Amino acid sequence: MSENKKLTSRMLKGLAKKIGGCGEGGEIVGVAPISRFSEAPERMHPLNIFPDCKSVISIVMPIPRSAYRGVTEGTHWNNYTYYSYNRLNTVFRPIVTDELARFIEAHGFEAVPVYPGVAEMYPENPDPVPGRPVPDVNINVRIAAMACGLGEIGWSKVFLHPVFGPRVRIGNILTDAELEADPLIKPGTICKRCMKCVPDCPGNAIPGKDGPKITIKIDNREYSWGDVHMGRCTATHHGINYKCSPFLKRYFPGLNLDIENTNMSEELAYKITHALGGASWYRPNPEFPGKMANPYIKQIMTHCGYMANCGAKGCIRSCMEFQEKAHNIVQDEFKTPVFPGPKWKLQPPEADETGGIVEKKALTGFFQDPDIDAGQWS
Repeated sequence: MSENKKLTSRMLKGLAKKIGGCGEGGEIVGVAPISRFSEAPERMHPLNIFPDCKSVISIVMPIPRSAYRGVTEGTHWNNYTYYSYNRLNTVFRPIVTDELARFIEAHGFEAVPVYPGVAEMYPENPDPVPGRPVPDVNINVRIAAMACGLGEIGWSKVFLHPVFGPRVRIGNILTDAELEADPLIKPGTICKRCMKCVPDCPGNAIPGKDGPKITIKIDNREYSWGDVHMGRCTATHHGINYKCSPFLKRYFPGLNLDIENTNMSEELAYKITHALGGASWYRPNPEFPGKMANPYIKQIMTHCGYMANCGAKGCIRSCMEFQEKAHNIVQDEFKTPVFPGPKWKLQPPEADETGGIVEKKALTGFFQDPDIDAGQWS
């Protein structure tokens, strides 16, 4: 291998701005020394992916504010999954990650790009390589971005950036280059504990100010956020909460799982939402035409392999509203407010119109009315 060339954090940030863009002068790249991850658990530790790692790099890419507008109006959901999640995580932000990784390698250092996977997955193979951590090891991208000085985790568990607030997606690179670290952001700089996220979460998933919380230390600084009920969050996010899913209303009228009070686990919520979303029904009929149990979810899953439904009403949109009104972030002036009108909410399940043959609401001529000429066909 050729001799290492000089590589600095400033060089990486300059390249990132050139290829990825970032308005308002905000940083989209942050750097942390590996020492800031000294308390990371086994399945989330960067060294268990790349043992020679000396620096962790986080890259953020803003979510266009208006990607949420269709959900806010209750008229257009595809952007939320397709653009705000899937394409930002799988196409647009990885372009910047890939360019930076190849730039680092051109200077003689390794650069491991890490996709923002879920850091709490059950292992499929409990001991594939004896004596080594169980795969898949995944970095917690929000904690990593905080360790890289790009922002802080807000009470709702969403990462907050000083320019874009809660609307960013995050990726990481692990490198054996020793780069200049960015200073940590002081706890409470962006999240002011306004608690507007709490009542606006349709799933009642975010605890109140005195509720349970998560606390970690990075370089002897304590960072805390609400211990979000992930069963309620996932069930709401993936479309089985009647308050925010018109598709549940359309294809499962009357179904009430009482998500706000459920104690289901995150894994069970995934199991139910994905099973219902991808299910087929063997007998299409006037009450439920077609064979897909939930055609919208089936369609969006086919395109993206992922589905998002709640529109992040509490954790992102309400936080956006506060951050902009309080002028607490740099990008805070827009012609249209986050919520231009009253916040909509769907009717309770008991008000849904339901029923078919058995309920005497369909095909009554065949199944309810007396047949006065029975057997008299010619």
